[in-house]
Amino acid sequence: MEEVPLEAQRSQAAPAPEAGARPEGAQTRITVDSPDAMQELGRRIAGLLRPGDLVLLTGELGAGKTTLTRGLGEGLGVRGAVTSPTFVIARVHPSLTGGPALVHVDAYRLGGGLEEMEDLDLDVSLPESVVVVEWGDGKVEELSDDRLHVVIARAVGHEEVLDDVREVSLHGIGARWGAGAGLDALAGALSE
Repeated sequence: MEEVPLEAQRSQAAPAPEAGARPEGAQTRITVDSPDAMQELGRRIAGLLRPGDLVLLTGELGAGKTTLTRGLGEGLGVRGAVTSPTFVIARVHPSLTGGPALVHVDAYRLGGGLEEMEDLDLDVSLPESVVVVEWGDGKVEELSDDRLHVVIARAVGHEEVLDDVREVSLHGIGARWGAGAGLDALAGALSE
């Protein structure tokens, strides 16, 4: 398999938490230059994930959230094509390798907070699955104190939007993502 070139920026550790505050983990920023590179980033992130992980994806329409999730599914070795669950709200992709299932949720059409998400039983699925929620900001954070928040933004050049280039910020929140939990190595591996 051909290595997809990606430009990675240095990881930046989050500031030290105040006394008594829960650790916020680390932050990493990566520049992705194509949809194939976004999918490769998803495969690499999948190597860091384990059962019980909650991943929130944020970005405008067409930013690459589903493309990243497709890579996560490949990296986790799950069954079924990963496509946008916009109209079904959630899809479960069982593992083909004995690892965690991928629960892919699109919360775009859901207006309320966690109450509206309760019918999906995500809290039941979370301990043995990797749950990825597109458009989950302000809706599912209460599911876990530990989560990986991925923000995808279109890169802007000197006076133009660079069509396929995206700036991806990964922010680990909580003790699970303390000391980066591999986020630093992720940025380094992608720049090679």
